[in-house]
Amino acid sequence: MHNFRTKFIAAGALALSLGLGAVSAKAQEFINVLTGGTSGVYYPLGVALSEIYGKGIEGARTQVQATKASVENLNLLQQGKGEIAFALGDAVKLAAEGNTEAGFPGKLDKLRGVAAIYPNYIQIVASKESGIKTLADLKGKSLSVGAPASGTELNARAIFAAAGLKYEDLGRVEYLPFAESVELIKNRQLDATLQSAGLGVASIRDLATSVPINVVAVPAQDVAKIGSPYLSVTIPKGTYEGQTEDVATAAVGNFLITHADVSDETGYQMTKLLFENLDQLTAAHAAAKAIDMAKALDGMPVPLHPGAERYYKEKGLVK
Repeated sequence: MHNFRTKFIAAGALALSLGLGAVSAKAQEFINVLTGGTSGVYYPLGVALSEIYGKGIEGARTQVQATKASVENLNLLQQGKGEIAFALGDAVKLAAEGNTEAGFPGKLDKLRGVAAIYPNYIQIVASKESGIKTLADLKGKSLSVGAPASGTELNARAIFAAAGLKYEDLGRVEYLPFAESVELIKNRQLDATLQSAGLGVASIRDLATSVPINVVAVPAQDVAKIGSPYLSVTIPKGTYEGQTEDVATAAVGNFLITHADVSDETGYQMTKLLFENLDQLTAAHAAAKAIDMAKALDGMPVPLHPGAERYYKEKGLVK
């Protein structure tokens, strides 16, 4: 009996020590940065963020996950499968509302804001030989609108509705990521691509150096029909090779979003380190030049994370 009891206590002690081991391992902060496709802007910025957090947050292990971007990222955050994510403003708004057509199972109530970062420009680019110069010219032509229910594709739906167009008006709709869309245009298997990204996105730069292009305008009156969070902006001439004039289009803000189960301290550090390392982010992609603490709360579609709020209080942005 004595022997059995000793064994039992030893087993209990072992289980306890294993349990404690798990607790101390948990104290090591794990930060999974949810981005987008590797040819977009989210990915290089996410890589830079993960390096900044890995160095700056004590005991943090970081990783970067390439995803289908906004919609997938927000669903993953809700499930606790990531700690910080890039997402487009309209996707965040639709997620909080639980819009099922946009790809959300219901209201994503755990989403919390970190910062507004830079605007995504909706960039519609056609090969010159397709003859597409206006939105109306897309009728009967082939267009890639981004991965299904991605932030980009939600932008495409909004632009089409405002311009009085339907996907059915097109000759063919492709749901492809940026890089694949560009390859098809180069191979003359696609007329145009709609990409929602920072200015100077690698995929369109690549396309413009390979074939002559037209950048298609989204007129200000169409943008006004959509309303918030869409803004009327200009793609400055010379952004892409062969683009000889300014082109009007729409922009939607990008946000860094976390979830309610991320600790206040981690939320605080993620926000603080973002703004203290903007030079490193800009080195990773020029789109980060537009990140400005003064605009960090502009149009935030979800409640702020308490850690982020603490940082903004320190900086006098939140009373």
